[in-house]
Amino acid sequence: MGSFIMRYEFSLRVAAIALLVLLAGCAKGTRDLEEQLAEIRSRQGSPVDPLPAMRDFPPFPYTAYDLRDPFAPFSEDDNAPSGGGAGPKPDPDRPKEYLESYPLDSLDMVGTLGVIGDLTALLKDPDGVVHRLRLLNYIGQNDGQITAISEDRIELVELVSNGNGGWIERPASIALDDE
Repeated sequence: MGSFIMRYEFSLRVAAIALLVLLAGCAKGTRDLEEQLAEIRSRQGSPVDPLPAMRDFPPFPYTAYDLRDPFAPFSEDDNAPSGGGAGPKPDPDRPKEYLESYPLDSLDMVGTLGVIGDLTALLKDPDGVVHRLRLLNYIGQNDGQITAISEDRIELVELVSNGNGGWIERPASIALDDE
């Protein structure tokens, strides 16, 4: 037991001496660093280039005071698009098809089946399921109806609200995914 205590005391003495040596190395002054900083501060800086001269632009006269404000809502005397009436509108009684629950940009065309003139489109939904689609099927969240199927794309027409209670037709397409 006595040799263990002696080894322990020896280890403590060696550790204490090593610590003192390390601390002595840290006690060295920072004079060289301060001298280098003083030398850097004494250097003369380079002159800054002057700012470029400002150009004068002629004033632009605004002459559209008598035209309709594009940010104001339509009024009765404006040539506003009709709010309802005889234009296209979605059929509320039509049962929704499965792919109408997904936005168009989440659907990928992966191929076609059949011959030109009688093609069936293959679309993959976000869940990875591939669906077969024919002309006049509906896809997308804006009552998009397929109007043409070619080997590299599906063309459709969507019904989008015009913001005034009516609907407008908007063409859209989904191209073949080249992965």
